[in-house]
Amino acid sequence: MLLYKGPRDQLLIPLQSVCGIVEKRHTLPILSNVLIEKNGERLTLLATDIEIQIRTATTAVGSETTALTVAARKLQDILRSLPESAEISLSLDDKRLQLKAGKSRFNLQTLPAEDFPRMASADGQSTKITITQKQFKRLLALVQYSMAQQDIRYYLNGLLLIVNGGEMRVVATDGHRLAFASEALSTSDLPRTDVILPRKTVLELSRQLADNDEPLEIIIMPSQVQFRFGDIELVSKLIDGKFPDYERVIPQNHTKVLTLARDVLLHSLQRAAILTNEKFRGVRLVLSDGSLKIISTNAEQEEAQEEIEVPYQGEGLDVGFNVTYLLDVLNNISIETIECRLADASSSALFTLPNNERFKYVVMPMRI
Repeated sequence: MLLYKGPRDQLLIPLQSVCGIVEKRHTLPILSNVLIEKNGERLTLLATDIEIQIRTATTAVGSETTALTVAARKLQDILRSLPESAEISLSLDDKRLQLKAGKSRFNLQTLPAEDFPRMASADGQSTKITITQKQFKRLLALVQYSMAQQDIRYYLNGLLLIVNGGEMRVVATDGHRLAFASEALSTSDLPRTDVILPRKTVLELSRQLADNDEPLEIIIMPSQVQFRFGDIELVSKLIDGKFPDYERVIPQNHTKVLTLARDVLLHSLQRAAILTNEKFRGVRLVLSDGSLKIISTNAEQEEAQEEIEVPYQGEGLDVGFNVTYLLDVLNNISIETIECRLADASSSALFTLPNNERFKYVVMPMRI
């Protein structure tokens, strides 16, 4: 039975959209597969890792209906290795999937579609939001680097998404730093909804969303969330847990305010980072009248010192921070100037954008 006949990319592009979440090694072998469903002239591709499920579609040939699963990475690697201009065909022959392109032939084993686990649709109250892909992609970029990676406090291994009235907020923290960003929505009467998106879901959305004004529909339910954009539907389970009170962490009354050129600060920190202690990655920020010094040392008694002129007059300060946390924020914002607010050697630093309350980044100090 012929499933698909046409250009390579018309099949490869949707396949790449779903393959990102496929685990290389899984306790359930079928989860390494992609579910291919043919329904007349529509070919649907679906992949899942039990926590996330992605579905997309392309055009098929003929009017038959069938379903099968095949090794996702193998099929993707074969398609990638063929010339861009290749015309290919996929057909099912006695439980084997045959791929033809020119004089090339590939026969792949299949597993039954009925054995493929699908995420059940969640019931209950839902909140529907529409935002542009570009807006949501930018929100994620502003905070996602602050998510924890494998913290036993599992609720930190994700991103807090809040919808309230006409505003969307996103917050991420790993306990050492916190990033907050918000965006106005076109709808202004949404009920307050707080959910925690898993880290893998956030990274996959960042990879998949386009930098354009096409719509992204987000449907939040009690135990899962759906994202629909273009031809893609991504469904994700939510992390069940209580996120820390982020508003309590954001400093309110820091008096030392520095307005800094982002690229000057970034390059100074990058150079100072070369001679930091590899384990602790600490740099000292030494503030005095008209000057901000960045100093790093390491176990070999080596030292780096950078000095930036700043329009500051007032009490001096010597405070230490993890240089990686400072570089992360500077690498993920695309504005020319950044504001840094400081208090004393035992207080966190607050980074904001000039005349903009929609972004805040807090870094805890470290002893050096």
